[in-house]
Amino acid sequence: MAWRSCSVLLRLTGEDVFQSSVKGGSRWPQSFQQRCGFRKATRKPEPRKGEEETGPTHTESSEAVVHRRTSTPHWDQQTPSGSPRAFGRLLRPFVFTVGFTGCSFGSAAIWQYESLKSRVQSYFDEIRADWLERMRPPKQGGVRKEINQWWNSLSEGQRTVTGIIAANAIVFCCWRVPSLQRSMIKYFTSNPASKALCSPMILSTFSHFSFFHMAANMYVLWSFSTSAVSMLGREQFMAVYLSAGVVSTFVSYVTKMATGRFGPSLGASGAIMTVLAAVCTKMPEANLAIIFLPMFTFTAANALKAIVALDTAGLVLGWRFFDHAAHLGGALFGIWYIQFGHELIWKNREPFVKLWHNLRTRGGPGRGGDQGGSV
Repeated sequence: MAWRSCSVLLRLTGEDVFQSSVKGGSRWPQSFQQRCGFRKATRKPEPRKGEEETGPTHTESSEAVVHRRTSTPHWDQQTPSGSPRAFGRLLRPFVFTVGFTGCSFGSAAIWQYESLKSRVQSYFDEIRADWLERMRPPKQGGVRKEINQWWNSLSEGQRTVTGIIAANAIVFCCWRVPSLQRSMIKYFTSNPASKALCSPMILSTFSHFSFFHMAANMYVLWSFSTSAVSMLGREQFMAVYLSAGVVSTFVSYVTKMATGRFGPSLGASGAIMTVLAAVCTKMPEANLAIIFLPMFTFTAANALKAIVALDTAGLVLGWRFFDHAAHLGGALFGIWYIQFGHELIWKNREPFVKLWHNLRTRGGPGRGGDQGGSV
């Protein structure tokens, strides 16, 4: 029973956080050992030198058994060097958050510009393709045709998030490869006490260890994708989603530093909370329902209030089942973006797009730098 309780404690569900304090350098914190029903064996009085160098101790053997039976990766607990609340470690994540957010929206603006520029050419290509399709004999086999019909039946939002779901599925499969466990924990879980601080802020957004965790997050993303993309456009949606993953992780970093409760977190919940909050803020009167209880409906505004209240309570009371700081940071970022961010960031992209247009058309055949703004 002790081993089963340990396995339950290590199972990842929600925006999971394993937080505990480390004492003395032991690989397993004392509080964790007590929760798992595992106690450190008493040290033998005078071990021989050969046994100290080559033979494993009873404690190390027990740790190996715990790691083997829980079927979960070994989460190395770390504390920041120096003061446990050394906020100077947050400087690099803060710069990364600002820089990554700026690059995301800049790339989205360029992406939208290129899409609009190629739309006319795509129109003529489609006409030519339709003409050739009528001239060619019909192909045998309907698998490819069925796939194309299914893809065309999806909304633009669903087609947009298909790549996100595929990336999450690939990372989920990588968690099942034993040789990748150490790298996955280092780069695909976010922890302010880790040596890798910046890259996990975005990589952990695509990382899920539990299948139920990934399935729940991807279902919510799929459900709100149509409304979100129709409201923002696919380019702006992708910029908001990626930025939300980094922003929510940074809020989690700040909270862990302030409270001293360190531990790895992973999952797309923070970014999905931004999408949910943005849709609920833009369409507060929309009716929502829970998948298992479709008979009970509620407005989007009430759902958002309940989610924010729940995560605020979890953050204040110190609940550790979810990373409530990341959830709350994602929700507040979504509300802020709809209220102010869209006006401040996206609607002021024109100077940047003009700069890109001038750089792209400069030196082209038959074009001069003075003609850059005429297209």
